[in-house]
Amino acid sequence: MTTDRSSADTRPTVLILGANGRLGTAAARAFAAAGWRVLAQVRRNAGADLAAVAMPLAVALEDTATLAAAAHDARVVLHAVSPVYTRWEAEAMPALHAGLALAEQLGAHFMFPGNVYNFGASMPARLTEDTPQRPSTRKGEIRVDMERTIAARAAGGRFTASVLRAGDFFGSGSGSWFDLAIAKSLRAGKLVYPGPLDRPHAWAYLPDLARAFVRVAQQPGHPAFACRHFEGHTLTGRQLLDGIEGAATELGIAPARGLRRGGIPWGFIRIAGLVVPGWRELAQMAYLWTVPHALDGRSFAVLPGGPIVATPLADALRDALVALEAAPRERAVPAL
Repeated sequence: MTTDRSSADTRPTVLILGANGRLGTAAARAFAAAGWRVLAQVRRNAGADLAAVAMPLAVALEDTATLAAAAHDARVVLHAVSPVYTRWEAEAMPALHAGLALAEQLGAHFMFPGNVYNFGASMPARLTEDTPQRPSTRKGEIRVDMERTIAARAAGGRFTASVLRAGDFFGSGSGSWFDLAIAKSLRAGKLVYPGPLDRPHAWAYLPDLARAFVRVAQQPGHPAFACRHFEGHTLTGRQLLDGIEGAATELGIAPARGLRRGGIPWGFIRIAGLVVPGWRELAQMAYLWTVPHALDGRSFAVLPGGPIVATPLADALRDALVALEAAPRERAVPAL
């Protein structure tokens, strides 16, 4: 992809914050494929895959003046920033304020990835945009505050904003429950599921979610603030493990004797969490694996351009496992 910034380049421009992460990189690919010029804010050197589709901007997120000057023609700002799990509560809101300041300076449409933490342990089985938000954890409370902050700032009229809510990520590399827990020991012949195998759980294949962000960005007009749900794949634990085993068999990476299946010792993790901060953070979110939930995507499906056609599950799982073979496993806990 060319990174020519001359007046002859008439493509719309998107600025992706935190572009080195999984969502940021997947979004960069999706926007580039849709004909956008992509600017990628990164804190470290951009990988070859990202640099191939975007112009990296190695500028600190807090340096909004420099970023705004470099991205002066950006129509969209996608906030794909994901602080380290154990520092998320301290860093998430300041990072959001920096992203919102950029959107205000640019007069751009601000886009934010939401999740299901907002609804808490009492959430119903089907989550719509009107479902009451009753967070039961500190992370959930912060998520609610972040979305309220976005809506309040957008109401000032200097920019518009969208939240696109999705389930747990899988695909496009490592850093989530899918690879750091469930498929972590696949090569050793074991799959691990964090909860009962009969409970529906919301998942988002990242390349599909990235295309959904593009679809929202392409809309001809935006309300001051909107929240839409991305349905993705809703799977019981058994359906997911069956799918992973099938994909692993097809790829030739499953042992001939098949895959053993196990669970997570949440009681032990809660006790260990008294001294290990990362495990304490995980234990607080254990309810997500026992409370059935799915995202209702009907409001997203009626947008101009039609619904995003989800990648068939078998293909998505196969591609996710292939991507993991080359992905660094840097995080000790899943990303938010």
